[in-house]
Amino acid sequence: MATLLYGGTGDPVHIDDRALAHVKIVIATKLRRNESFTLSWKHPDGEPGGRSTIWIHPSIPLRFVFEEATPPEINMRWVEQLMLSANATGGITLVDEVLDRPELEADAV
Repeated sequence: MATLLYGGTGDPVHIDDRALAHVKIVIATKLRRNESFTLSWKHPDGEPGGRSTIWIHPSIPLRFVFEEATPPEINMRWVEQLMLSANATGGITLVDEVLDRPELEADAV
């Protein structure tokens, strides 16, 4: 389980390593452009239920801590989905991974 540390105070945000690796790409892209946005997620199992949203701004300290030493292979379709979400009025909503399903594409032909 990875951890997102945001700002000088507040609780750490626990997110799956693979998911945070993908979210990190989107956040870094947006912050490089000096764009602010929100990030929303459902609380993981073992934490009180519900969801949270934080305002991501270039001036607020941000740290990504991963449990795994080796970065995962990046799924660009998932990054694109997250980027579309980031560019919408609701900000990034952490969604399940978008998987390429070649067998479904072959069936559709």
